[in-house]
Formats: sequence, C-alpha cells, structure tokens
Amino acid sequence: MAHETIEAMNAVVTLDVALPGIVWPWLVTMNMWAKSIGTGVLFLGYFMFRYYGNENSVKEMKLPIAILSFTFLSMFLLFTLADLHQPFRMWHIFFYPHWTSPITVGAVIASVLMGLVSMLVVAAYLKRDDIFEKAWMPTLILAIPVTLYTATLMGMSTARELWQVPVELVQMMLAALLSGAATMLLFGHKFSFEVNRMLAIVLGASAAAGFTIYMGEYVFGPFKAEEVAATLAYIKGDGEYTAMFWIGQVIAFVIPMVLTYLGVTNKNRILLLPAAISALVGLWIVKHVWLMIPQLLPMS
Repeated sequence: MAHETIEAMNAVVTLDVALPGIVWPWLVTMNMWAKSIGTGVLFLGYFMFRYYGNENSVKEMKLPIAILSFTFLSMFLLFTLADLHQPFRMWHIFFYPHWTSPITVGAVIASVLMGLVSMLVVAAYLKRDDIFEKAWMPTLILAIPVTLYTATLMGMSTARELWQVPVELVQMMLAALLSGAATMLLFGHKFSFEVNRMLAIVLGASAAAGFTIYMGEYVFGPFKAEEVAATLAYIKGDGEYTAMFWIGQVIAFVIPMVLTYLGVTNKNRILLLPAAISALVGLWIVKHVWLMIPQLLPMS
C-alpha cells in the first residue's frame, strides 16, 4: 500500500496496488470446509431431533453433535486467525468495530455462536435437556449467517467476477447441508434405516444441486464476463487446475449421488458410509479449486 499524508486535513490517502500471487491460501479452504461441517451438523441435528426425536439413538446424539460443532467451529476460527496478516491485532475488531464491515459483523456473530455451542456442550454433558432446548434454536438461527457470510466477503473482492454473492450464498448453504449429512452418516450404524434414509436424501440432493450449479458456471460462466472466461480457463483443457477440478466434482458430488441413490433404493446402509467420506473429502477439493483459480488471474 502506498500513501501520503494531507496535512491540511490530517487524512491519509490510500492507493490500492496489485498484490501478486495467492492472497487467500489453503488456510481459507480449511476455514470454509470446517465452518461447513460445524454449522452443517447443527442443521442436520435439528432435522433429526425434530422428526426422529423419539428414537433413543437420536436422543443420544445431543452431546456428540454439540462436540462436533464446537470442534469444527473452533477449527474455522483458528484457521481464520492464522490467515490474518496481523493475528495479534484481532482484538481491534471487537474494541474498535466498524459495523459496515462484514468481517466485524461475522466475527461478532461467530463469537456469540461459539458461546451458544459451548452452552450446548455443557448442557448435553450435564443432561440438562431444559437448557439444551432453550439454547438450541438461537444457536441454529445464528448458524445461518455464519454459514453464509463468507460468500459476502468473496463477493466484495475486487475484480473477482466468478465469486458472485447470490450463487455463493447458495453454494455455502449446500456445502453445510452436504457436509452435515455426511458427518451424521458416519454414525449411521447407530440409527434406524429411516434416519439414514433422511440423511442420505439430504446428502444426495445437496450433491445434485451443488454439481448443477458448478456445471452451470462452468458452461455458461464465460458468457457472463471475459474475466470469468479467463478464470475458467484454469479448469478447462490443459488448465493448471483441470484435473483437480474434475476429481473434486466426481468425489464430492457424483459418487455421493450414485451411492446414496443405490443405498436408499436397495436399503443398503453400507453404501452410505463411503458416500459420506467421499463427500467430505471432495468438498475440500472443490472449495480449494474455486478459491484458487480467480486469484491466478492477473489483476492488470
């Protein structure tokens, strides 16, 4: 950054200059991936408690769900902090807040969410169902903006036409539903087939919707702007990320779609476990590719 001081007004004039190389590295990929799981288990936990709350196997999931959410949300905040250029100044966000900034709003909401999730962990451990139920809905409500706000940050990035807020909002929510369902399916041996069926349908539907949107961007994105066409060149033909892009699409979306369909129609829950693992691994790859390729395009 280059600047000069105007003495008459005691102001600083700041000039934006291009930053070469990758600004948001794999740490941000971990940020988004962990956040999707941390909020996703809350969303799927709600569906399980709401519609299958009478099953003992579901009732016993209160503590595991709370611990999973706390763990992955902690990872989300840890990688967010690690990616900051001045991590030891992060307290400025809370003591000198700028409420027009999505970073400030997101940091405050995420901190409150962590407090509520911590309350869920304690309540579930102490078997205080009354406290758990009271904290559950506020936690679920705050999980929604925490899931979505990264899309706003990406949409605000200068000259990154590929990251459009409406589309990214949908992708963030789909990632949470997909990862949440996949994580819950890892415990599928404890549940009845009906619970596994519900989780499999959410996983398969989220994978189908996510794959459709990515393919839409892949095919029709170049018509939107020249910059998008240049960005997508990195995942087409001999592009630098072509192989990684298609590997991610297959592992994250295609394989889970096929396995969940076969698992539900044949009532074979064994197929749902590899579907879940595939979705979680593939989601990281997909998020990483989509994060990297716009940053490879020269700014001038």
